Amino acid sequence: MTEAKAPGHGPLDGVRVVELAGIGPGPFAAMLLADLGADVVRVDRPGGPGLGIDPALDVTNRNKRSVIVDLKAPDGPARVLDLAARADVLVEGYRPGVAERLGVGPADCHARNPRLVYGRMTGWGQQGPLADRAGHDIAYIALTGALGMIGDPDGPPAVPANLLGDYAGGSLYLVVGVLAALHHARATGAGQVVDAAIVDGAAHLSTMIHGMLAAGAWQDRRGANLLDGGCPYYGAYETADGKHMAVGALEPRFYTEFLRLLDLDDQAGAHADVTRWPELRAQVAARFRTRTRDEWTARFDGSDACVAPVLSLREAPRHPHLAARSTFTDHAGVTQPAPAPRFSATPTTVRTGPARPGADTDDVARDWDVPRLLSPSPEPS
Repeated sequence: MTEAKAPGHGPLDGVRVVELAGIGPGPFAAMLLADLGADVVRVDRPGGPGLGIDPALDVTNRNKRSVIVDLKAPDGPARVLDLAARADVLVEGYRPGVAERLGVGPADCHARNPRLVYGRMTGWGQQGPLADRAGHDIAYIALTGALGMIGDPDGPPAVPANLLGDYAGGSLYLVVGVLAALHHARATGAGQVVDAAIVDGAAHLSTMIHGMLAAGAWQDRRGANLLDGGCPYYGAYETADGKHMAVGALEPRFYTEFLRLLDLDDQAGAHADVTRWPELRAQVAARFRTRTRDEWTARFDGSDACVAPVLSLREAPRHPHLAARSTFTDHAGVTQPAPAPRFSATPTTVRTGPARPGADTDDVARDWDVPRLLSPSPEPS
């Protein structure tokens, strides 16, 4: 009788990933791979990456294991290459050329493991005039035109935290690239380098907008379009208590329902006449200021008006819909987004809290058969 296989931890159960520690989009990409079930070993440097928060609360390191390797020590690169030799994927977020100088670049790793998928996460990419320059999310999305689309036309662009560049244009594209390359490696036996640049991903996210621009359906200025706040029935409005409601009543039937619940039926034709948009915006704004956010939430509850309250980070987990779906989870007393997306046959979960730097050296050395990890690196001179 064949012994039943124990259930895994997600669709990537059995995939081994080496993460060379950094901050921002690289760790988030590795967290996503870990959430999907991969065995992610984070190679932390002595002293840590300097994120400035308690490692026990850095939830981007959940579901991972950690070892400490000083890549500047004589045996440091060899210890990482031992891990790379047994890995399916390696993720690093150094500036171009740094991994090569440290002795753990793609050529070094592929010499030990030709099947390895080597994922590189940068802002500017591996080539180009800005490749060696420092940068952060805001500069990357500024250059691609994405930042210039967001915000009030009478003020500076609105900064969307670092979600649009680092994580949407960076981490998610790195993960897509890594999984595609992993599929290729398993089919052909040949690994490759994945160059995930935030500028490339952020630009790619605006593909539909570029199509609309070419078709004359989008104006190349802020606050003048259907989806950028220029449209009075697609935006956010202040309520009586200083909070906000988000409106997305684009389709005619949703717009009709929106007007009905606002008691503004006399504006039925205003959505199709841009000359009436200023009047419509003023009336909608005035009406929203007559009630609190919670009162408006109750008013629109159960409707197809496409209106929702704008919640804070602490409020969001308590929303009935998100609570019913367990969109957020609590692990070791820390509320955090649950792994996404969801899988019918290989469910995912938060298995462990943030990996503490170096806490898993013994287990990784045993599980990955890398005894050299247990040998302390000599102090750098």
